[in-house]
Amino acid sequence: MKLHSALMAATALVGASAVSAAELEVTHWWTSGGEAAAVAEFANAFNATEHTWVDGAIAGGGGTARGAIVSRIIGGDPMHATQLNHGRQAEELIEAGLMLDLSDIAEEGGWRDIVNPVGLLDSCTVDGKIYCVPVNIHSWQWIWLSHKAFADAGVDVPANWDEFVAAAPALEAAGKVPLAVGQQSWQSSGAFGVLNVAIGGVDLWTKINVEKDAEAAAGPEMAKVFEAVGNARKFSQGTNVGDWNLATAMVINGEAGGQIMGDWAQGEFAVAEQVAGEDYSCLPGLGVNEIISTGGDAFYFPKQDDPAIEAAQKELAKLLISPEVQVGFNLKKGSLPVRGDIDLSAANDCMKKGLEILASGNILPDGNQVLSSDTTSQIEDVMVEFWNDLSVTPAQAQASYAAIIADAD
Repeated sequence: MKLHSALMAATALVGASAVSAAELEVTHWWTSGGEAAAVAEFANAFNATEHTWVDGAIAGGGGTARGAIVSRIIGGDPMHATQLNHGRQAEELIEAGLMLDLSDIAEEGGWRDIVNPVGLLDSCTVDGKIYCVPVNIHSWQWIWLSHKAFADAGVDVPANWDEFVAAAPALEAAGKVPLAVGQQSWQSSGAFGVLNVAIGGVDLWTKINVEKDAEAAAGPEMAKVFEAVGNARKFSQGTNVGDWNLATAMVINGEAGGQIMGDWAQGEFAVAEQVAGEDYSCLPGLGVNEIISTGGDAFYFPKQDDPAIEAAQKELAKLLISPEVQVGFNLKKGSLPVRGDIDLSAANDCMKKGLEILASGNILPDGNQVLSSDTTSQIEDVMVEFWNDLSVTPAQAQASYAAIIADAD
């Protein structure tokens, strides 16, 4: 009887272990070289548990992927975990009761004490409940500069936006594209946002994006920003690529002088084995306003009617914010960690600049944290037309933009 009982107990234990192991389909839009290296850190860590990461990469960037992700969840075919930007992108899904509440593990793990800035966790919170785990801080507020391109043009690497503008004719004379901007709408919209902060200043950006001040959006200070964007778009006319990482490759190869792009570009420089400060330079705030925005990525977990799957989802969520995984992922991604208590002594010069700015508190929220997805999409439509159609004047683009802000929620 004792032997029989022992065998029964062992069989039950094996059965429980088999049931507890789960395969989780994880959707994301990280498909470039640097992004793939970074997401592999997540996948490898999860695969080291009893569970399996089933990769659901969606090509085409966030704009394409978000539509597909939301359609699947609403259509009743949800993945088990999905990347979105922390902010307002999942608002309607949460309100519809389709996303898993992570409040219990967030409280257990003390997320409110370790996430820095804590506003990232607030962006995951709806009606007091936490629905996502932030995994990084990505700031748009950078320009990346090719040392080779400026050397070929016979001019110094600029230290700020004004010097970049002054060097543009020499770059063009040397057969370089001064400013690489791909054809995806979010790229031109993002560059516009960076110029908005650098030229217009933080107070103006806050009035428009946070307070939804349409009068400020239509005012003379914003007109200066649109004039600057009007000049910048002329510098990008020879880009002729679509994806952002192909525009980054132009900077890496010395075909373009610079690129206004978020710090995820660092992953591409790392894969190309280029060294910050030697092969390329980075200017936070375009060298005008040294500031970073606290955008970035988070993982949400669509509800499943399976307790074992839900348990695995929560295990993945805890893993994504663990110290070791945060270090490995963010060093590959070029982003800053969401934890304020980990060692990043291995960071490169550009990443260290970002960490210093973060520590100084010179930060502002990302557009995704303060604007709805609908408003963001409308702004992207205006900016991609303005950027690619030189017949659209800065005044016309500003009028369209101010009308969007007037109706923004």
